[in-house]
Amino acid sequence: MWNGNNFRKLFFFILVLVLLHCSPKGEDKQRISSIGNSKYEDLVTLFKEWREFQKPSVKDGVPDYTVAAMKEQKVGLNEFQSRLNAINPSSWPISHQVDYHIVRAEMNGLDFDHRVLRPWSRNPCFYVALYPSPTDVPAREGPERYATLRLWEYEFPLSDKDLFEFQKKLQAIPKILEQAKNNLTEEAKDLWFLGIRMKKNESIVLGKLVKRLAEFHPELARDAEQAKTAVDSFRKWLEEKYEDMTAPSGIGIKNFNWYMKNVHLVPYTWEDQLTIIQRELDRSLAHMMLTKRSNRRLPILKPVESKEEYQRRFNEAVDYFMEFLREEEIMTVPDYLNDTLRRKNIGFIASGKSRDFFTQVEYRDSFPMRCHGTHWFDLARMQNEPHSSPIRQVPLLYNIWDSRAEGLATGMEEMMMHAGYLDERPRVKELVYILLANRAARAMGDLKMHSNEFTLKDAINFAVQWTPHGWLLEEGNTVWFDEQLYLNQPGYGTSYVVGKVHIEKLIADRFNQLGEKFSFKQFMDDFHAAGMIPLSLIRWEMTGLNDEIKKLW
Repeated sequence: MWNGNNFRKLFFFILVLVLLHCSPKGEDKQRISSIGNSKYEDLVTLFKEWREFQKPSVKDGVPDYTVAAMKEQKVGLNEFQSRLNAINPSSWPISHQVDYHIVRAEMNGLDFDHRVLRPWSRNPCFYVALYPSPTDVPAREGPERYATLRLWEYEFPLSDKDLFEFQKKLQAIPKILEQAKNNLTEEAKDLWFLGIRMKKNESIVLGKLVKRLAEFHPELARDAEQAKTAVDSFRKWLEEKYEDMTAPSGIGIKNFNWYMKNVHLVPYTWEDQLTIIQRELDRSLAHMMLTKRSNRRLPILKPVESKEEYQRRFNEAVDYFMEFLREEEIMTVPDYLNDTLRRKNIGFIASGKSRDFFTQVEYRDSFPMRCHGTHWFDLARMQNEPHSSPIRQVPLLYNIWDSRAEGLATGMEEMMMHAGYLDERPRVKELVYILLANRAARAMGDLKMHSNEFTLKDAINFAVQWTPHGWLLEEGNTVWFDEQLYLNQPGYGTSYVVGKVHIEKLIADRFNQLGEKFSFKQFMDDFHAAGMIPLSLIRWEMTGLNDEIKKLW
């Protein structure tokens, strides 16, 4: 017979079996034990190792993007993600948790490259030969191959150190393009068309470089000629392959949503962004027409007619903008920002030549675009006041900063107008709404190219059609550069407008928390102090609100 003692023995025997079955082993045991022992320093160490790992190996100046190298990188990525997953940041201060999500987003970015974008095997634009000019954001927009020749970083005549480095990168171009012919095995019709167009432009740049080197460094001119020959040969190879291509280049809505959520940490889906973009396009055009009506008795804005007049207006705009920021207490303006904008004018194009969109705006009045020039403030801050976090001191990979950088620059135009910046220039307010309409029209191409509803040509036509006054030229560099970027980098086109709206939401959240104690200057100073990181993370750090982070993770 079973008595109570026997039942107790059986119960404990079963309990031991259950505990043995449930006890963690191997990696699971290591992960559980790490929950209480995770240190921020471990994350920083992992981040530094990760940044070295994600670079391709380089031999004779040629980065390795071959099939074998990419397979090996994918295996290594899985190991890094496992190490990150073993770190539990939940007990850390919010600022340190933010850094954890930055590292997570970067690793997801490389994962997305391997699973979806695969720029090394489906996108000829990835194999850029050289860049002639700098960008106004923390890093080059779009997927970028490693160790590209950046012409603007060198002054002629070259120093001995620069001469060696310059020649090495120049000599690598033919070998890089030969590797690319083996790597590019996937069809993506519009991306290949853009690659052909890019190589035509690069050939022109290299032709000019040959002449410049002949003047300063004739020993390098032959290398530049060989690079130009290789670019021309690669273009012809692309043209032959392109003829029979039909495959679309968009990544699809499902992939777009995963990318926004897991890499760019944007809490808005493709469908959300479509609604936002359409609303901002409608609003900008409606407000432009209402502002025009209000200004109907005022003289219309006329473009400048001389280089001297343009330069005078430009300097006047810089002076007034800097004074406005200080006197109206918009934000703290350190002395190193004083001349940042003055070096960034667009030059003068005679009236007899074609003037593209931003020239049409700038030549009518220089005030609005000085607000967008806060891009250059961001870069100056990163250089002069690096963030205390080692993870935020360097530009984030995969353009993860795009909604912060482009959203603020775009948002500043309208925010400063409402703050009184253009009160004495009522006609110029029309330009602010035209700028917003153009960016919303361009963004629509981003969304619909990646849903594969638009071809590249459709996106260009839409942007041209919906930009007021015919100022966006169908064959101009502006629309072609932008739509090429958006097809290469999903979500970059929407980041201007969606980022602006996200910042407006953050302002509203902060005002709701502080009420009459809200200070716009303090808001902007706190905003800048967070660094060039996704807006969802800035919002979490500034407000403590974690609803977006929960949605994203």
